[in-house]
Amino acid sequence: MATRATVDEFLAGRRIALIGASRDPKAFSTTILREMRAKGYQLYPVNSHADLVEGERCAHSVADLPADLDGAIVMVQSEGAADAVRECIAHGITRVWLHKGVGPSSVSDEAVQLCHEHGISLVDGACPLMFIEPTAWIHRVHRAERKVLGKLPA
Repeated sequence: MATRATVDEFLAGRRIALIGASRDPKAFSTTILREMRAKGYQLYPVNSHADLVEGERCAHSVADLPADLDGAIVMVQSEGAADAVRECIAHGITRVWLHKGVGPSSVSDEAVQLCHEHGISLVDGACPLMFIEPTAWIHRVHRAERKVLGKLPA
């Protein structure tokens, strides 16, 4: 499990790839995109099947992104997480967040192992919206629940 210092270090970066961005305005990746942008983050959506996300250009792969990103949030199914991490490694991204919210997780043993093997700073199994202040009430509830269950980075 990541530490709170690792979470804070990741969120201090402002230029972040969002791997697994969805064209669906109701998808949770779209919520993350909107909320983080509203809080001053510059997110770069990545979806191999989309040209536009939220009306903006979407990269088809991490290789299509600028070289100086601060990190990447991975929001693909766990089966595809290792491939997303490989793309991050190839692109020189040194901070990765494997998303886990209420629904499916992007965490896989292989993706976590790849991060460790390549010295990637990793947040595995949490949602960034639980930590970005001001935090909406639903994300505070989710954070409190994870704290009680012992699954919140300390």
